[in-house]
Amino acid sequence: MGPTLILVLIMAGAALTSPRRSAQAALGRRPARDTVPRMPSEKPPRAAAAAVIGLALVALGLTSCGGGATAEQGGDLRFDAGSFPDHLDPQLSTGVEGWEAEYNTYIPLLTFQHATGRDGSNVVPGLAKDLPAISADGRTYSLQLQQGLRYSDGTPVKASDFRRAVERLFDLDSGGAPLYAGIVGAAQYRAGEASSISGIEADDATGAITIRLTRPDGEFEDKLALPFTAPVPPDTPAKDQTADPPPSTGPYTISASDPPHRFVLERNPEWESANQGLVPDVPTPHADRITETVVKSRSAQTTQVEHNQADFMVDPPPPDRLLEVAWKYTDRFRTEVTLSAYYFWMNTAKPPFDDLEVRQAVNYAVNLSALERVYDTLMSPTQQVLAPGAPGYVKFTPYPHDFATARALIEEAKPSDLAITVWTDDRGPDQRAGAYLQSVLDRLGFKAKLRTVDRARYFSVIGDRRTPNLDAGLGYRIQELPHPNDLFGPLLNGDAIRRTDSTNLARFDDQALNEEMDRLAQQPLDSSTEGDYGALDQSVMEQAPWAPFGNREATTFTSDRIDFDAVIFNPVMHHDFGSFALD
Repeated sequence: MGPTLILVLIMAGAALTSPRRSAQAALGRRPARDTVPRMPSEKPPRAAAAAVIGLALVALGLTSCGGGATAEQGGDLRFDAGSFPDHLDPQLSTGVEGWEAEYNTYIPLLTFQHATGRDGSNVVPGLAKDLPAISADGRTYSLQLQQGLRYSDGTPVKASDFRRAVERLFDLDSGGAPLYAGIVGAAQYRAGEASSISGIEADDATGAITIRLTRPDGEFEDKLALPFTAPVPPDTPAKDQTADPPPSTGPYTISASDPPHRFVLERNPEWESANQGLVPDVPTPHADRITETVVKSRSAQTTQVEHNQADFMVDPPPPDRLLEVAWKYTDRFRTEVTLSAYYFWMNTAKPPFDDLEVRQAVNYAVNLSALERVYDTLMSPTQQVLAPGAPGYVKFTPYPHDFATARALIEEAKPSDLAITVWTDDRGPDQRAGAYLQSVLDRLGFKAKLRTVDRARYFSVIGDRRTPNLDAGLGYRIQELPHPNDLFGPLLNGDAIRRTDSTNLARFDDQALNEEMDRLAQQPLDSSTEGDYGALDQSVMEQAPWAPFGNREATTFTSDRIDFDAVIFNPVMHHDFGSFALD
């Protein structure tokens, strides 16, 4: 290492040690450990050390690269995780750990493109020959199952297996079932009034599949790409198959499952002979075998990856080691922005937050850098509704931190109601975020008090109109779908204001914006509607019902055996296990 590089690294270290850097219920969606997929409850100082060092190396033209020009095919990989997936049954898994295992095993009719960033939100054909033909009224979807497909046990894949998969969701009372309640006949099937879902027609002879909806649903293509609707053999029991996962259609099959200790992915023996050429948008994975083992200690996981005894850790390094990893392993560690929204909501239906100037003042007063530290730096700052990687996302910063402007707005508004109750849950960083909002409001001249609620009950308490003093508080959502309406519809549309289990915590009810949300919710995503969602994002933030502050971050940390640059982090399915290759 030359003296110039040493000097640059010392300067980077100095910058990092400066004071400036020192639901499943109603909203949680896609629950996993600690509510937020793969996010530990406590984090260390800034993991962006890797980014700082990376910039230093770029300045010297010495950027390191985790992978070679070509990755090796084959090999056995070991992954470590802090807990076993919630399920390894495609009709039951709602946690990201299960979806990562299923992304390359249980292929739906449609799937999400195997890509990082915005491209990973694109819906592409899976077991279907092409994207669906959608009727002019948006209520009928027609697809064609590719012919010749076989499950990993050799059983032929039939069109009717799709209908059975959807019916199995309701038989199992799956958390994914409500996503498909808009299919004609689904309500009757769920109530036991029909023996099958009448709105799904499947012709096993031709492979034709027709799905009829009760009303247009612009998110329906995304829903068809989730593992929930992946076909399974018709004799698959209507009970959890995590310990004995069904045969798969993808390039991997789950060859062993020993909950809560480990599971194994191995190449599907039918992939090359029957399925590979018929599923062109699903790439053949690199490794022959992946074993994911539960290792409770994240410090032990970190050590094993550090010493190449494991190839990847599903969880982030623990708080006391995250900075160490970010500094030392810039060629095999990075952070990944998730499709999520963390924000402070303000009750727009009552004083003082029925006043736009007061809401805007809070936005100007919130310091995003402070909240990065609150969440131990695994939080990407933002001031908008949509997250990077979501269709329609265009970065903008409507309220740059300016406390003087915030104070001036409050003085102009002269709010008469100064007593504010701030709500948050009892999870470590969430509680600290609530305390931070309390301090900001106090500095603005309010008399704020903090109410902390058990995390398991939090959204039911603040979503109940009968709860007194619902003034402001912490909100968050982990998107299940990349579609923008997965945020706007439940969180900001006036129709989502209910007496109980309300998901529109800000009680935001703007008629013109409601109509725009309703219009867009019925349209398939294309370049036009994506642009409209970007404009909607800006229009909502002009009204400032929230003070958004971040998108949660995941991490990728691999052994040096892995071609790091080839690892895909899909915004919906997260780590693409098929992209892990020996370097």
